[in-house]
Amino acid sequence: MKTKEKRNLHHNQPETARKIRPPLRIFPFLTTFLIMFGVWMLLSGKFDPFHLGMGVISSALVAYLSSDLLFPTPTRKGQPAVFLRWLCYLPWLTIQVFKANFHVTYLVFHPRMMDLIDPRIIKFKSTLDSELGLVTFANSITLTPGTVTVNVSVDGDFKVHAIDKASGDPLPGEMERKIANVFRKV
Repeated sequence: MKTKEKRNLHHNQPETARKIRPPLRIFPFLTTFLIMFGVWMLLSGKFDPFHLGMGVISSALVAYLSSDLLFPTPTRKGQPAVFLRWLCYLPWLTIQVFKANFHVTYLVFHPRMMDLIDPRIIKFKSTLDSELGLVTFANSITLTPGTVTVNVSVDGDFKVHAIDKASGDPLPGEMERKIANVFRKV
């Protein structure tokens, strides 16, 4: 009996059936394994057979389970462009982090510190439409001293804790616009 549909010999399922786990790719697996094992050896500091064996086993397990996280399969066109735009965003974020550091340092060392610190929760809806954009925005807010992202929903609803009014006023603002530019559709 011949069928027009190709069969996956391993599972006797149609090749079009969605697989739970993609096939193991050797380069990402080996690279992840070597990174994990190197970190294991660096952090453990023990080089006897037992510890090296445990390092090999645990590094191989982690590499098997997560090599696709470190080396994802390209899923859409334009990823190199997004990565380059993200690299251009990082210097701007670094400058914002330094500015916020100086502001928080000023608050902490000011003689009237208790009068200047006015904690608040700021709620706003973001216009970002990708999950990666929302996560990047939330992490950027949290990296900036004086603000912490308390909650973010997949709909873009943010709750941010700010140490004072000046720390929370720029949100969402320029940071959101820059992240929207990074993850814009190509």
